[in-house]
Amino acid sequence: MTVDQTQATARRTALITALAASGAGDRQAFRQVYDMTATKLFGICLRICGERQAAEDVLQEVYLVIWRRASAYDATRGSPVTWLCVIARNRALDWRRSRRPDHDTVGSDNDHAASSIVDPATHADDAIVVAEESRRLRDCIDLLDDRPRLAIRSAFINGLTYAEIAARDAVPLPTMKSLIRRALIRLRECLRDDD
Repeated sequence: MTVDQTQATARRTALITALAASGAGDRQAFRQVYDMTATKLFGICLRICGERQAAEDVLQEVYLVIWRRASAYDATRGSPVTWLCVIARNRALDWRRSRRPDHDTVGSDNDHAASSIVDPATHADDAIVVAEESRRLRDCIDLLDDRPRLAIRSAFINGLTYAEIAARDAVPLPTMKSLIRRALIRLRECLRDDD
């Protein structure tokens, strides 16, 4: 094991320990979690929000979620950094979705300001987060019954319209829409991890 690998393992272990202690209400451990991760999580929030003030506000919400849910983190299910990055990404996306389109700043001059502040290592974390979310999504889709699973894959992976899927399956369009809507609700419930 190289020195870098040893340091990464020690850092991961320290973060897992701090998360566990935070889950038990240890404020000092929570401060350690913050100190170890704030730059990375702020980078994610800033890139998605596109505004420094919004990213700071979202980051505060992220750490409130982490404080409340630290005891739920399970080291056997994944990296602590991945877990934290998913929370940050989800909160930042929630903020973006809550904004009216005419106030969305993504694509503006703020993107340049954001990219000059963001920790460059965050891009690698985004890849980890995307891979983890993709795995979770596949796992959740696999939990669906055959018919809804096929409909979801047909609509969202193969790009078929609801009408095309209904015609293929010889069912009325409202029935297919209802089936897909119920499947999406089940997927959302399966994927929800920070509420």
